[in-house]
Amino acid sequence: MKNGSSVSLSTVQTNSNSKELDRIIVKGAKEHNLKDIDIEIPKKKMVVFTGVSGSGKSSLAFDTIFAEGQRRYVESLSSYARQFIGQMEKPKYDTIRGLSPTIAIEQKAASKNPRSTVGTITEISDYLRVLFARAGTQYCYKCGKKVGRGHAQSMVSQILSLPEASKILILSPIVENRKGEHKERLEDLKKQGYARVRVDGVVQELENVQTLAKNKKHHIEVVVDRLAVKNDTKFEKRLTDSVETALKLGNGQIIVHMLGREDLKMSEERSCCGIAYPELIPQIFSFNSPLGMCPDCNGIGTLLSMDVNKIVPDGDLSIRQGAVIPWKNYFIKKSRYQNNNSWGMSQLTAMEKQWSINFDIPWKKLPQKDKDLLLYGSKHKEMTVNWNSAKIHGEFTRTHELVFDSCRYTKLEKPCQSRDTAIHSKWRSAYKIRGWI
Repeated sequence: MKNGSSVSLSTVQTNSNSKELDRIIVKGAKEHNLKDIDIEIPKKKMVVFTGVSGSGKSSLAFDTIFAEGQRRYVESLSSYARQFIGQMEKPKYDTIRGLSPTIAIEQKAASKNPRSTVGTITEISDYLRVLFARAGTQYCYKCGKKVGRGHAQSMVSQILSLPEASKILILSPIVENRKGEHKERLEDLKKQGYARVRVDGVVQELENVQTLAKNKKHHIEVVVDRLAVKNDTKFEKRLTDSVETALKLGNGQIIVHMLGREDLKMSEERSCCGIAYPELIPQIFSFNSPLGMCPDCNGIGTLLSMDVNKIVPDGDLSIRQGAVIPWKNYFIKKSRYQNNNSWGMSQLTAMEKQWSINFDIPWKKLPQKDKDLLLYGSKHKEMTVNWNSAKIHGEFTRTHELVFDSCRYTKLEKPCQSRDTAIHSKWRSAYKIRGWI
């Protein structure tokens, strides 16, 4: 009976000790000016130490609790690893229980860099990125199923579901987000008989591609075929041949481009619901990497937008009366703006005549399309500017850029409202580890 009782008691003690405490228990802390302090700190809560200068806040938080947590973590490493770290001195205390490996963020001047967060400072985000990249499983954010391999025929079926007569380009990615001039790759494509490429989003003749910036990252896709969607056997056969060629050239990836719609990316390795998922690498989980950041705010989380009320404070005025503040001095003359042949005035004159915008009616009565064109730019719509200065005479064809670029005082910072948010985009949040997000 005695032996049996002894075994039973030992088992109970072992189970009790193995259970994680819900608090950190410090007994007899004597570091620096601490006088035999006993304290219990609850876990999973925010705990604040307050007190006058010299009362022992830092001695308890940094020099006792944090220092002991670090020391225990270092002691758990192999002897080989410890030789590079060195010996850490044990703080002065009687006992500390319930202490896990600790991280400390010391007080310093606040950083105004939006890319610096608690996760980046403590490097926790680095470990999480590696964890999800190496142990994560991809799930389709549309249907919720595990992402599997795609094949050419399923991609053809997906393309055939597009509206009939839609004009599409079958593209094969050759260079993805890589620096360099890529002259050899472009020369190889010429030798293979390809005539067009899309470089950084612009489709152009292969012969006309200018030398790329060596220190800038580029995207290059080969135009394998240009098609108009049809529902007949002959078209399906040509489409199948083009898709198979593009997959072979792009190492199992293709892009279907249709004007006015988002590119449809497909992959043999990771594809579901017509969506090609990227390779699992740590960079796609980083909002500081071009591969993982939000395409709208570049991972910062906020956008600089235009405060229209500051640009046009009085909607009762016409443009010629100075309604648009950045252009006011072109119409309400001051000494430095007396010359009507200035570059800025020449552009405004071209917009007024060629785009039939009325500069003489109140701003609030202008059609919305004209307001948008003037404020946000003409995008691909061009105008011909006649400019005659002391040194330059001639006509220049150009687009109109948004007013926002020339007016620093009108900038307004707003949270990014993109569907792909600054930190977690839809497909990135679909990665799971053993079924858990």
